[in-house]
Amino acid sequence: MNTVNDYTIVKMKEQKNIALVAHDNRKEDLINWVKKNKEKIESHFLCGTGTTAKLIADATELPVIAFKSGPLGGDQQIGSRIAEGNIDFMVFFWDPLEAQPHDPDVKALLRIAVLYNIPVANNRSTADFLLSSPLMNCEYERKIIDYSKKISSRVKDYGKDMLDD
Repeated sequence: MNTVNDYTIVKMKEQKNIALVAHDNRKEDLINWVKKNKEKIESHFLCGTGTTAKLIADATELPVIAFKSGPLGGDQQIGSRIAEGNIDFMVFFWDPLEAQPHDPDVKALLRIAVLYNIPVANNRSTADFLLSSPLMNCEYERKIIDYSKKISSRVKDYGKDMLDD
């Protein structure tokens, strides 16, 4: 990791750490997508939330590290690994038509993915585009905005405004 101005630079290696997540109504879609793209993703490190990871591993014979089920904390486990720099890329086939009991966890996971500037595919088309990118199999430097500087700047500005009143 390297800090430059208002950014931290994180280097993704050629072999990406890919998180695979799917809501119940989308698990079959994700499994089929992984099967179709097995040759493209087998050289990467795969992980996922509990049931999804197990189903993908069983259907494809790929090694997939399984965290807890999403509603039992798996979303947070993946989010923490994104924050630690241990997940580079996420494929999350979510169900836009069904409310999930753990919607706040899902929102938090997606927020962390944006905060740490990792590529996220929420549907098959986006997953296909990202996987076919020339950046998928080479090193890549991600720029992560240094929000702590932005927050401290806001606090200073707020303090000045309070003194001016």
